[in-house]
Amino acid sequence: MIIYEIPGRENIEIENIVFDYNGTIAVDGKILEGVGELFLELEKYANLYILTADTYGTVVEQCKNIPVKILTFPKENAGKSKKDIVEKIGKEKTLAVGNGFNDIPMFKEATLSIAIIEGEGASGKLLWQADIVARNIIEAINIILDKNKLKATLRN
Repeated sequence: MIIYEIPGRENIEIENIVFDYNGTIAVDGKILEGVGELFLELEKYANLYILTADTYGTVVEQCKNIPVKILTFPKENAGKSKKDIVEKIGKEKTLAVGNGFNDIPMFKEATLSIAIIEGEGASGKLLWQADIVARNIIEAINIILDKNKLKATLRN
């Protein structure tokens, strides 16, 4: 578990981190360089999930050496599927990371959310729902791992 002590706010406890796949930790179906290594560090503190419709059919192969649970769903109603997964695993202790319009429902449910602007860009509407916006996934994971960076961004 990760506990963030944010001045002027209640502590935030995170047990689960859910990641959108394409556009967030992968581009064109391929995991971005450095993500796997950072997931090895992250998994010491939280349960890691990848939520995907697996558009390219690559998620299982790409993630075979990464300590994550892959949860797939049909391409239709992706936003609702992601929201339902966050609710099921425990929204009150879940951090969501994504880049797309269909990530908005899970951002609304999760306790904390980080929008990524990676190689596929990010939905402008998602940015309005995010607690934090990061330029890329490596930066986002480093923010998650560094309590002081997160505190500086979210303090009241």
